[in-house]
Amino acid sequence: QVQLVESGGGLVQAGGSLRLSCVASGRPFSSYAMGWFRQASGKERDFVAGISRSDGSTVYSDSVKGRFTISRDNAKNTLYLQMNSLKPEDTAVYYCAARFAYGSSRSASGYNYWGQGTQVTVSS
Repeated sequence: QVQLVESGGGLVQAGGSLRLSCVASGRPFSSYAMGWFRQASGKERDFVAGISRSDGSTVYSDSVKGRFTISRDNAKNTLYLQMNSLKPEDTAVYYCAARFAYGSSRSASGYNYWGQGTQVTVSS
């Protein structure tokens, strides 16, 4: 079993920044690839960013590329999402997810474990 706990969400003005964290416990953190997803009210859960389990290869959705940065610290069992130049359309609940594979996936169904989510609200 893997437990994931997100933090760092909040209310920020457009153009501002936030850094989300996701602390993992259970199986060794370096054994699984990670992803961030988000779900706005009334919408489906969408892929945001993913990172491989060891070499740090990353992928991003087109909507966040150049503004968000995903990273991980395997020694601290922690995944991060640095979000800059935030826009009102970034408002959503953000989830981290883990999958037992080398690389990340853009599909939510490709992940085995999920955190409880953290709310990000961007005001205009």
